[in-house]
Amino acid sequence: MEPTVQNNAVSMPRIGDKAPSFKAVTTQGEINFPEQFAGSWVILFSHPADFTPVCTSEFMTFATMEKQFTDVNCKLVGLSIDGLFSHIAWLRTIKEKIEFKGMKNVEVKFPLIEDITMEVAKKYGMIQPGESSTKAVRAVFFVDPKGVIRTILYYPLSLGRNFDELYRVIIALQTADAFSVATPADWRPGDDVIVPPAGSCGVAKDRMAGKEEMKCYDWFFCTKKLDKDTVMQAILKQK
Repeated sequence: MEPTVQNNAVSMPRIGDKAPSFKAVTTQGEINFPEQFAGSWVILFSHPADFTPVCTSEFMTFATMEKQFTDVNCKLVGLSIDGLFSHIAWLRTIKEKIEFKGMKNVEVKFPLIEDITMEVAKKYGMIQPGESSTKAVRAVFFVDPKGVIRTILYYPLSLGRNFDELYRVIIALQTADAFSVATPADWRPGDDVIVPPAGSCGVAKDRMAGKEEMKCYDWFFCTKKLDKDTVMQAILKQK
């Protein structure tokens, strides 16, 4: 049997691809993405709809954490397929009426894209017909200062995102770039990092003999110390 291909299916960009370019109207004016964000990391994220409770909790959390992201050279850009006036009314309601987990009077200052035509959402594979053909899923794209997609996360409509994890990803990506290392499971700044596997037998032998400043459990699994201050200082220098 031939596989069924949906007419509205759009190939989503992949890790390592250039982020698809677009111009869009937002709550903070027109943006040209990703060109105008060159030199900064960006989290581009979609949400299903304005005036929905899970999305409201997410926007309040992102807005509350915006300075924390800005401090590590990361900007936030939101998207939904609702219109600009709906966006404005919803964000005003959040500021004036909503309180959640001690957050209140929250003002969302980062841009929220109007995407009524779904043009941007389709470019980024945010419309997943199996979940909904009229709402964007909770997609998250981490775009580096050169406009390259470095991480992609997808959540269904019903599941709110973990914002500690989103922040951890930004820190981990920048750490990997700055120190040419990898970060192990559940890594946090200050934890040991993983040194890439040895590229030759000689290097592997030196590692196992303890000739390098690292701890090797076997030739392919070596870690080294990298303190939190060193990590954060390297990231802050990139601003």
